[in-house]
Amino acid sequence: MTSRLLDLAPALSPQRWALARGSRLLGLVLSGLLLSACAVGPDYQRPEAATPVAFKEAAGWRQATPGDALERGAWWELYGDPQLNGLVESLNRSNQTVAQSEAQFRQAQALVRSARGAFFPSADLSVGKTRSSQGTGSSNSSLTSSSSGIRDTLNAQVGVSWEADVWGKLRRGLEANTASAEASLADLAAMRLSQQSELVQNYLQLRVIDQQKRLLEATVQAYERSLIMSENQYRAGISGKDAVAQAQTQLRNTQANLIDLIWQRAQFENAIAVLTGQPPAGFKLAESQSVPALPSIPLSVPSQWLERRPDIASAERAIIAANANIGVAKAAYYPDFSLSLQGGYSSSTYEDWISVPNRFWSVGPKLSLPLFDGGQRSAEVDRNEAVYDQTVAKYRQTVLDGFREVENYLAQLKVLEDEAVVQRQALESARESLRLTRNQYKAGLIAYLDVVVVQATALNAERTMLTLEQNRLLASVKLIAALGGGWDGNTDLSAREKADKP
Repeated sequence: MTSRLLDLAPALSPQRWALARGSRLLGLVLSGLLLSACAVGPDYQRPEAATPVAFKEAAGWRQATPGDALERGAWWELYGDPQLNGLVESLNRSNQTVAQSEAQFRQAQALVRSARGAFFPSADLSVGKTRSSQGTGSSNSSLTSSSSGIRDTLNAQVGVSWEADVWGKLRRGLEANTASAEASLADLAAMRLSQQSELVQNYLQLRVIDQQKRLLEATVQAYERSLIMSENQYRAGISGKDAVAQAQTQLRNTQANLIDLIWQRAQFENAIAVLTGQPPAGFKLAESQSVPALPSIPLSVPSQWLERRPDIASAERAIIAANANIGVAKAAYYPDFSLSLQGGYSSSTYEDWISVPNRFWSVGPKLSLPLFDGGQRSAEVDRNEAVYDQTVAKYRQTVLDGFREVENYLAQLKVLEDEAVVQRQALESARESLRLTRNQYKAGLIAYLDVVVVQATALNAERTMLTLEQNRLLASVKLIAALGGGWDGNTDLSAREKADKP
């Protein structure tokens, strides 16, 4: 088309020449824009996933669909522990694992901005000097050597190019990058929720250990008194040496258990330090006199919570990206249409380099289409379709895993609640039996061996009750995490992240 305009140039006035050239270029641009209304490749549709109408472990549940943008609160505040709240806030600010996920999210955002930039024309400026040989003839330039046939050329040019998104390749690429960025954002939320859950579990176990430590310390003091009593009775000839040995064995075993708790507590304390982004050497948690209470989790509207699971949202958005990549691969079958414009100055001397006689320009469309690639494009389409099938299967499995986890933790909490009722009754009976046995021993009615057996039973009942309380607390944390976090209050995403969300 450009060559045809050049052929007609002598017959046209400068004004008509410019008008004719501009109208044809405008027509090309408009044609490209009209063609770009279509986009090859399949449009995304959410795949079906096997989801139950209701959970068998609780009534009032309905089907869940990914909705991680729903609000959630600071769920750790349900445990009513100000120190725990402060630790979680420190984790939100300083956890390095979360920081890695946040950096990955920013990388995905940058890819989205890059994909958006492909829709706009690109311009570049180049200035350079080249030296070339044109044979043994002479040169008129003062910068060339006539004896060597070497010519110097000075160039300064500006180039503008624009690719029309005729078949939707750029739009599908932007769709894929946007979905990947949203999946990365969901991964960030999932990692933060996972780290928060781990910290809360470690903290609750540490507080249960504090309670066990106080129990064993009190038990050690009681056993020390029993040992003294046994030694006194032995010296008085009331009891034998075996009673003293039994008392000593019972005391030493309990002291060993107490020492074992010290390193267990240190492990949880060090884990909490790392989760909050602090070196363990400078981190210390003072012992607490109480264990956080088990929160009351309403089961009337749980579907809203499961919908916000970030791993489900991430899996679905990965499908969107894979679906869009199929369109990108199919667009490779169609020709690429682009417009380019170049202009500048070229000269062999510095003196008249930037002048009208040395200017040059070129403008025109370009259509390119690979004719043969040995099946590479077809293979790329097949590969992207296989990736799509893989992400669909992963999404369905993630949904199934989500329902399984909720079912498991609901069942666990229900069983542990029933077990706690029975265990509490057993503990009360053990305490009463120990009181009666001690009175009988003091009255000289039974041997100390009988007391040792009852004391061991009572101590085991106390520790079993604490372990049961710990398991109920941990199950509640895991259930909340399986539901995607809390159910009211502030959103899980910071204001900055929501503002940057593509």
